[in-house]
Parts: sequence; structure tokens; C-alpha cells
Amino acid sequence: MVCENRALITPSSLLRPWREEDRDSLVTHADNVQIASYMRDGFPNPYTLADADRFIAMATGDQPHLFLAIEMDGSAVGGIGIYFPGDIYRQTGEIGYWISQEYRGRGIVTDAIKVILPVAFKLYDIIRIQAGVFSNNPGSMRVLIKNGFLLEAVHKNAITKYGIILDEYLYVIFRDQIII
Repeated sequence: MVCENRALITPSSLLRPWREEDRDSLVTHADNVQIASYMRDGFPNPYTLADADRFIAMATGDQPHLFLAIEMDGSAVGGIGIYFPGDIYRQTGEIGYWISQEYRGRGIVTDAIKVILPVAFKLYDIIRIQAGVFSNNPGSMRVLIKNGFLLEAVHKNAITKYGIILDEYLYVIFRDQIII
């Protein structure tokens, strides 16, 4: 459900635009090697106030992507977003998400994905949303499958994270699978 302030209400959290006042909460919850280990290298570890300022400026700036904070108990405790790679992938969105370790296992990300998908397909001229998942992250794979994503490909030895070579599992969902 979309609220007046462009926020989305899920059964377990609020998805809303990032704000400058989220910087301390962002550092508190994002500064965790266990979160960063499943994210691309653009998600730093350690996560500093300068990193938070840089991300919030990008997420709130003039860009075509959809980046939302996951709010629990009045604080930003995670993030979810749809990134648009453009070029030949101009009708593809890429979803990414993370949640503070203390809020894992509660269905918050599952709910957030379920709510953001129809909004993304309604707002943007895309036909598919994909997610690349590191092979050592079965929890993320389960969250995507619960939301109707299908395994499209396994890219062997495609990722190097912290010196470890991993496969990337590419999940996809198409516009015609979602009720908008």
C-alpha cells in the first residue's frame, strides 16, 4: 500500500525514502561484516558515517532508481531497492536488499519484496526484475523463491568476495507474474 509520503506499508515494516537523519541508524545496522559478506563491494565494511552520507545523498538525489529504507521501531534497519542498469538492459530492474542482523528471520525482507515488486512494475517500464545471489547465501535464495522468483542461471565462479570464489545464482521474476 502506498502512503502519501511515498512510503509502503508491509505486514511487518515500513518502506520509505531514505532521509539524512537515517545516517546514525544506517551505520549502526550496516556496519556488520556478516551483512557486507553477501553484498557487492560497493557496500563497505566497516560502514562509516562518511559511507552513510554518501549513500543517503545518492539514494535521495536525482536518479532513476528506487531505494527505500526498511523501518522498524522508528529506525532504518535495512534497505531495499530496484536498480536499473540501462543500456541493453533498459527494461530490466535488479533488486537488492539487506536487513540488520538483529531483525533477520522475521519475514521482514520477504514482506518488503512482496510489496515493492508491484510498485516497481507499475512505476517503471520494465519487463523483468532479477537478483544475483552469492552461492553461500541460501537465506536470500529462499526469500526470492517465496516471492515467486525462479532460478534462471548459475554463473560458475563468477564472484570473488573477500578472496573466496563463489557461484552467482541469478533469480528472475517477470511483469506478467505480478498483479499490479
